[in-house]
Amino acid sequence: MSLPDRPDDTDAAFQQALERLLLPLARLCLDRGHGFPVLAEAMKRALVAAAREVHSGAQASRDVSRVATTTGLTRREVTRITNTPAAEAAPRSSPATQVFTRWMGSRRLQDKDGRPKALPRQGKAPSFEELARSVTRDVHPRSLLEELCRLGLVSFDPVSDTVTLQQDSFVPSADLSRLLGFVGSNVGDHLSAAVANLAAGGAGEKPPHFEQAVFADGLSAASAARLRGLVTEQWRALMAALVPELEAMIEVDGRDPAAQPLRRVRIGLYTFHAEAPAAAPSSPHEPDPS
Repeated sequence: MSLPDRPDDTDAAFQQALERLLLPLARLCLDRGHGFPVLAEAMKRALVAAAREVHSGAQASRDVSRVATTTGLTRREVTRITNTPAAEAAPRSSPATQVFTRWMGSRRLQDKDGRPKALPRQGKAPSFEELARSVTRDVHPRSLLEELCRLGLVSFDPVSDTVTLQQDSFVPSADLSRLLGFVGSNVGDHLSAAVANLAAGGAGEKPPHFEQAVFADGLSAASAARLRGLVTEQWRALMAALVPELEAMIEVDGRDPAAQPLRRVRIGLYTFHAEAPAAAPSSPHEPDPS
């Protein structure tokens, strides 16, 4: 007699790990003024790309079916993603960013010098309320105002009951674009290393990537700041030791046909600190350890 399948204990651990990984991504989306559609589209594209890596040797004629089966997406979605370049696949922007864009681009909402006018919060057009309703009636204008204030795009003066634009562009600056690129590259490679090590460990193999961390609880804010200085010193020492070695390796490997194909490497170091969770209160049914 066969016993009913029981959920693997690792399922709960996987779910918890997945949520912890997605939380910073969700914060990044919200900080940039994007919600679920952007994250969902990115996740779909990532699933398709990962499935193609899994089925790299599959026949082209069966590619869509295999990817759809592996990812749980429909064949139609897989085909759409395959045929749509990533730069053109961004979902519709959030209502808040649409309000900002319309305000910036409407001549009716500009003064004689072409600058966006301050708008009364309520009333007939031109007003912020009417501008918000021209974009969507699914979200209350007050909610859109709060979101735009949170993003630092507008300010609200309760005395005059007016709303004023604080930024002239919602497009990231060149420097911010570079920072976002670094986030994707650095964190993406770190996560790729962790996932590859996890897969190797499950298969009983030696982890292919170095990945270690030191963590501690019970530090004050001042100690955390001091720790950052200590780590910075270690990073400088690590850079001084690694860079000459890397340059020498690149020169030698570039001349060695046996070294082909060449590989890339990323070596990183980071610190993170946050308020520690409060200790669980002692149970009234247990003696106080003190």
